[in-house]
Amino acid sequence: MPSARNVALAVFAPIAAGALALHWLGRTYGSTVEERRARLPGDEVVDRPQIVATHAATLPAPPEQIWPWLVQVGWHRGGWYTPRWVDVLLFPDNWPSASRIHAEFQDLKVGDVIPDGPPESVCGFTVREAETADHLVLESTTHLPLSWRERDLARLRWTWSFRLRPVDGGRATRLVFRWRARTAPWWLTLGAHAFIVPADFIMSRGMLRGLRERVAASSEPS
Repeated sequence: MPSARNVALAVFAPIAAGALALHWLGRTYGSTVEERRARLPGDEVVDRPQIVATHAATLPAPPEQIWPWLVQVGWHRGGWYTPRWVDVLLFPDNWPSASRIHAEFQDLKVGDVIPDGPPESVCGFTVREAETADHLVLESTTHLPLSWRERDLARLRWTWSFRLRPVDGGRATRLVFRWRARTAPWWLTLGAHAFIVPADFIMSRGMLRGLRERVAASSEPS
């Protein structure tokens, strides 16, 4: 008869291994070792981050054709190109992610705020850098419940950096997406590692795949 210890190991070892795998994928999906080690625009904004995740994908169009999709992201703008089931489950009031380029969302400049929630949440990203067809850097200190911020219960400084690099003779683009976060207090940092990082495997993979599908569809001859 197996001992209680052996039973516990048989039950919890696969769970622990799965959690570690999700945590690893949540920080590295799609990226190479070189891409994870490379410095990206915006890395200097968050000093001594507790969490860094780097993801990447090759998209079937040159950087100048990828750029319009990036600058229209955001709540009630172009969305984040995640699967619709994710939007319905987590952000039911948001519109479906755009399937085309919207001219009205193309005038993005440094200092603009990209909303990432309904107006009452006062949640969004500030554009720190926007170099056409090269890189986009977004920063947020607002991705926490408003009541937490008002009572100074927790703090977050978060950057998203998108870097576009031409590959395949300029016919395709290597898109590297990195986010860096500094959080406080300790329980927020622990929660981010336990829940946000594993979930980012689903979110970032969905975003990159959704972007690839849209770019590919828009590049097909009519």
